[in-house]
Amino acid sequence: MDTYGFLSILPPVIAIVLALRTKQVYIALLFGIWISWVIINDWNFLTGTLAALEGLVNVFKSAGNTRTIMFSALVGALLLFIQYSKGVEGFVNELNKLIAYFEKKQSGYSRVVVQLLAMFTGILLFVETSISSLTVGTLYRPIFDKLKIPREKLAYIADSSSAPSSILIPFNAWGAFIMGLLLTQGIENPFGLMISSMAYNFYPILAILLVFIVIISKKDIGPMAKAEKRTRETGKLLNDSAKPMLSSEVTSFESKKGIKAKAYNMIVPLATMVFMMPINLAFTGWDAVENAVSFSDHVFKAIGNGSGSSSVLYAVLTAIIVAMVLYRAQGIMKTKEMVDLGLKGISELMPLALLMLLAFAIGDACIELGTGPFVANWSKEWLSPSFLPAIIFVISSFVAFSTGTSWGTFAIMMAIAIPMAEIHGAPLALVVAATLGGGIFGDHCSPISDTSIISSMASASDHIDHINTQLPYALIGGLITVVLYVILGFIMI
Repeated sequence: MDTYGFLSILPPVIAIVLALRTKQVYIALLFGIWISWVIINDWNFLTGTLAALEGLVNVFKSAGNTRTIMFSALVGALLLFIQYSKGVEGFVNELNKLIAYFEKKQSGYSRVVVQLLAMFTGILLFVETSISSLTVGTLYRPIFDKLKIPREKLAYIADSSSAPSSILIPFNAWGAFIMGLLLTQGIENPFGLMISSMAYNFYPILAILLVFIVIISKKDIGPMAKAEKRTRETGKLLNDSAKPMLSSEVTSFESKKGIKAKAYNMIVPLATMVFMMPINLAFTGWDAVENAVSFSDHVFKAIGNGSGSSSVLYAVLTAIIVAMVLYRAQGIMKTKEMVDLGLKGISELMPLALLMLLAFAIGDACIELGTGPFVANWSKEWLSPSFLPAIIFVISSFVAFSTGTSWGTFAIMMAIAIPMAEIHGAPLALVVAATLGGGIFGDHCSPISDTSIISSMASASDHIDHINTQLPYALIGGLITVVLYVILGFIMI
């Protein structure tokens, strides 16, 4: 790989600045991809432009990328199905009963209850961050709107309860991916190391804890406090200049008339998707397991070897089939109606699929430039063993912030962090936790993060407003995490 030096961090920095200044995430990502390939092609604008186009095409050379993009589009069909069947309406009706109950107990308490329910929903859907963010945003937006809770708050809750829970409860694609990275580094028991690192993974723990404190205390800071004040005083759920990222058709599609709203028409398909995820991980990794001592050991090892992208794709397809059978049995939809509705749902989430494409493409371009290795190698000269966990956390944060991908950061940093931990005699669990937590923290702060983009789209919030309102809370969690790693570095190393 060629070394591009400081030029390697130029494209992600430009993309970040453009996203912040123009609020046009698509343009920011495209420009970042384009300038990356122009640099790689020695500033030849013609060959650089053609290479950028090929870079977008090459995203589909990865089966995992293709599956993830397909999953992102198919989720739109599932969301429209549960909306049209009045499954969402039935679930909302049940929530309204709960809200009314708490409103009788204590006036004004319903806002707290609904926000807590949204948070716990995000945590319970730890199977996949996209599913978590999309479900929380889709289900709770009508209720948040009714209670005059700003869209920025919904996006914050969806974002800060999805990735943190997915990495803290790693029986999902995240866990499979992380174990795969640990295996490549020669770790004999990747599952055990990953589980032991959870106790030191402070940022995701603090991110969820901060959401809980903000909801319970009813105290907000910075831009979020201004958003709450705006909604409270004017009733406006968004800023006047805000541009919601998702068409309201997916989250507010008209339900079928003349049928009864039933919550299980939403719960059954979504529960199917959640239930199938670990089963698919075990299935796709089953044949790769060797020397299992028991059936349970074989299952755990299979999950560790499973394909995350295949599992989420199979899970959403299974959920769609279950939904179609369920609705057909009730006479809610006929086959042709389902096909038409499914195609419409896919079309409505094409913006999300496009953003996934751009996110993968800029990640590939950053790998070609050597952005992550440059940042990591640049820092090697001044690392002290006691500061190693804190520095690894900060570097991982910067890489994730610059590239907008936590998974890409894990892939880049794990290969650097583990050898450094072994050289300096640092506990592997502590350094692995710092690497993972840094990826989540940087991802939460980055305007080009795919998970943050999904949270904005699902909540129908302006994306840059979401990043700006979430940033103070993320920075608090990040600062506390750095302090904890410094303390533990001096105690344990």
